[in-house]
Amino acid sequence: MPWKECNHMDEKLRFVARLLDGDKMAALCREFGISRKTGYKIFDRYKEFGFQGLEERARSPYRHANKLPFQIEKSIIRVKQDHPTWGAPKIRDKLIKLHPQFKPPAKSTIHSVLDRHGLVTRRKRRRYKAQGTQLSAAGSPNALWCADYKGQFLLGNRKYCYPLTITDQRSRFLLACEGLESVKEVGAFPVFEQAFKEFGLPAAIRTDNGVPFSSAHALFGLSKLSVWWLRLGIAIERIKPGHPEQNGRHERMHLTLKKEATKPASYNFLQQQNRFEEFIEVYNTQRPHQALNGLYPAEVYTPSAREYFRPDPPEYPFHDRTIQVTLCGRICIGRRKINLSTVFGGQFVGIREVADKIWLVSFMEFDIGFFDEDSNRVEPVGDNPFAPKVLPMSSV
Repeated sequence: MPWKECNHMDEKLRFVARLLDGDKMAALCREFGISRKTGYKIFDRYKEFGFQGLEERARSPYRHANKLPFQIEKSIIRVKQDHPTWGAPKIRDKLIKLHPQFKPPAKSTIHSVLDRHGLVTRRKRRRYKAQGTQLSAAGSPNALWCADYKGQFLLGNRKYCYPLTITDQRSRFLLACEGLESVKEVGAFPVFEQAFKEFGLPAAIRTDNGVPFSSAHALFGLSKLSVWWLRLGIAIERIKPGHPEQNGRHERMHLTLKKEATKPASYNFLQQQNRFEEFIEVYNTQRPHQALNGLYPAEVYTPSAREYFRPDPPEYPFHDRTIQVTLCGRICIGRRKINLSTVFGGQFVGIREVADKIWLVSFMEFDIGFFDEDSNRVEPVGDNPFAPKVLPMSSV
């Protein structure tokens, strides 16, 4: 009821007093900003109960249909205190023997009672926190590629351009510079695929921890893009958050790109991409690099001997079964649906029972997590299995 900002009881008293003085109900309700139905209700309560009828009434129901009897709730607490290691299923079995006259509550209800009284410890799911991986130093072309998005800038037609760049770390060769409309993975896939077809596959790719290279909500920070790289036999390297100097050579190229190809920006994507192509040509074949002793990157770089291929589905001969993950990121076994991650949607994983009703989930040669007969999600293994197994070395 939209009473004015003051004490509701005082407003009701004023309302009733005005009615008793002879004011009309319709006009008075308009003045107080309430409906006539509410006005008549207030006046009827006053006539029936006097001033007490104007007080606020409790809005809680007299009884709750599904409320647990207090005797049962006390028994749950007492059993838990007597047997601290017992969980909801065992406590439920005990209640059936103690109170056969009552319908036993569900296990989830018992767990809720215990949780409400602070008698259970909530298990927090560990969220992936980007930490970076160990970094390698490339001794030859294609041992390590570096990829990143140069900061977005506004084109003349008021649309943002997000340049995706890929370089070879050893030779500084600029493999790709493509202006995209966003940093979504749908735009990044074709750029990398074209680079793989033209130059072959690298041994590893180094990126930061942002989209689309990584996903904070997925297992071990993987993304669909990085899963695809793993399928192609490409190792993943990630710099530490807040440390762009670990990708210093690539960032230095971005500074040159910004000065020579984005200021001022072109009017549209087609014109801007033409400037990027011109920059690639000059950067690779006409601009001497001091770090290369005055050589051009094209004089140092050679394409990879590893040709691009479309990988066959992985096989798991030492597992109990091979399952294709659904597009929504689930492992379906009969009627069970175990949540894995959408980044594995469409991929094949191996399932193997490693203990009594405990199953291990593997992707390629990597063990990624476990699930049991009750939980419907995969809990990740302790260490990141996708991190490079190399000694930390200079990033530049």
